[in-house]
Amino acid sequence: MKPMLPTLSEEAPLKGDWRYEVKYDGFRGILSVDENKVIHLTSRNNKSLLPQFPEIEAYVQQIVENDRLPLPMILDGEIVILRSSFSSEFFELQIRGRMKQTKNIAEFSEKRPVKFLAFDLIQSGKKQVKNKPYSERKNELRDLCSSMGIALKPDAANPSVIQMVPSYTDWAEIWSCVTEEEGEGVVAKLSDSKWEEGRRSASWLKIKNRKSCLCFITSVDTSNDYFHIGVFQGEEVKEIGLFHFGISPADKRTLKNIIKQNHSRQEGSHYYIEPAICVEILYLNWYEDQLREPHFHQFMFSSRPDECTFQQFLLDEASIPEIVDITHPDKPLWEKPMIKKLDYIRYLRKASIALLPFLRNRALTCIRYPHGMFGEPFYQKNAPDYAPDFIEKHKQSGIEYITCNNLESLMWLGNQLALEFHIPFQKVDQEDVSEIVFDLDPPSREHFHLAVKAANIMKGLFDGMHVHSFVKTSGNKGLQVYIPLPRGYGWEETGLFTEFIADYLVTNFPEDFTIERMKKNRKGRLYVDYIQHGEGKTIIAPYSLRGNEDALVATPLWWDEVNEELNPERFTMEIVLHRLTKLGDPLSQFDRMKDEQPFEEVISFLKERKK
Repeated sequence: MKPMLPTLSEEAPLKGDWRYEVKYDGFRGILSVDENKVIHLTSRNNKSLLPQFPEIEAYVQQIVENDRLPLPMILDGEIVILRSSFSSEFFELQIRGRMKQTKNIAEFSEKRPVKFLAFDLIQSGKKQVKNKPYSERKNELRDLCSSMGIALKPDAANPSVIQMVPSYTDWAEIWSCVTEEEGEGVVAKLSDSKWEEGRRSASWLKIKNRKSCLCFITSVDTSNDYFHIGVFQGEEVKEIGLFHFGISPADKRTLKNIIKQNHSRQEGSHYYIEPAICVEILYLNWYEDQLREPHFHQFMFSSRPDECTFQQFLLDEASIPEIVDITHPDKPLWEKPMIKKLDYIRYLRKASIALLPFLRNRALTCIRYPHGMFGEPFYQKNAPDYAPDFIEKHKQSGIEYITCNNLESLMWLGNQLALEFHIPFQKVDQEDVSEIVFDLDPPSREHFHLAVKAANIMKGLFDGMHVHSFVKTSGNKGLQVYIPLPRGYGWEETGLFTEFIADYLVTNFPEDFTIERMKKNRKGRLYVDYIQHGEGKTIIAPYSLRGNEDALVATPLWWDEVNEELNPERFTMEIVLHRLTKLGDPLSQFDRMKDEQPFEEVISFLKERKK
């Protein structure tokens, strides 16, 4: 069965009865279960995809065995590795798709399972649904997913392998979410459209979330009509990709002739030209120094080649909200490693999906470094008078704190060179404690092994209590262990718990750990700072940079990484972004685990023990 396909559109249809769905960057798939309970997953070219994605087959098999599925059933959807609710990691999915060895496939499906995002229902039991209007099919799909306990919206943290793609009626709402999370785009669907097998239809329109760049043409290969493009990086020309599509046949012929007549050198069918012809290119994303899906948009006759810089390219590629101005992007913040302000801004933009959930609705304390590592930093609790109107605030104890609730606020803070984000253990709208954090602080990085030992001992304790825990580096020389909490627990209960764990470590391993606050009395032991977890105290936020000489990041880890090979000095901005792409976010399950914590039993035990 060949799927129905959308038609590419440069503009969203806003008139008429249209519904909008997020377009995820993945592999299109038709998932079906026949009357004999045989599962099929086929690509656009009718190739079986089950060998590549066994986690989908296992999940469907579980549903089938529970007799919860009307058979035969056919779903239309997308196979993805979710980055967030509105975006996915296409290049990581490509790696999965190319795997041949069963062992490797099984390993990756366990570490980072894909999701099958169902957006249409073709058949449910004896009912042929595909000839019904889209709006009715969508309602039946929602009812089917609800009856089977399938997630009704994409969620990377939800263990459900099959998840439903909902529709929206508000174009501005869905487009804002997609652009903020750097998703692929949106598909607009007419409410009364039918599902038409194998047809590319104008009743489905795809609108891609394209970026744009200003660059100049460096050469053309006349054997395939690909035009190579570049920008200036200093005085050198840096190649950023090539384009073939989007330019009219007449313009293509003219452009080729101009390059051939003015070329500076020739290598076979390849004609090179000095920077002179400026163009605007639209593209989907930039990966490994190449533009993905580049399309010619227009000639930029009013632009000069020296305006086409790599710095401007990187700034445009970051997709900073227009409401935020980035000033002095070339300002140096570190000398070794060489880090400029633009590098930091781009890090915040790329890490925002993982960072913002921990900043939202928290009274934020920042440490600002207006001159990077070349000047003195200062703490900022009060929102400055010049903060723009979109910055949200919360007054507490006579201080008007900033609450960083959106991307615009994060980018503005980044432009102010707030390098460290410190957050309390409570949200501004609740009196109870959101999480417990243990700060494991060894005397130096040479004693980091003590933090590893303490963290693993604590992990064993928490596992024995069936309590979910998470871990991150401090961004300096220690580790921090997190326990998400359900609602209803205050400082008295959490204090009982932190004191109990600290006492356990110190009593059983007195040669390694201490609760002595005076550094001179710690005698080379790791300080278990359980007092730091208290009202009015703060902790460095996950994914925040630290103002140390190595420009390290407070980095969430997977527990199996916490071993003798762990080195806190390796977690730079570049490494952390690479980890997010390759491994996902170790804290993605953090909020979901709150309601699964058996914390009442633990606190009851500790209160009884205290008597």
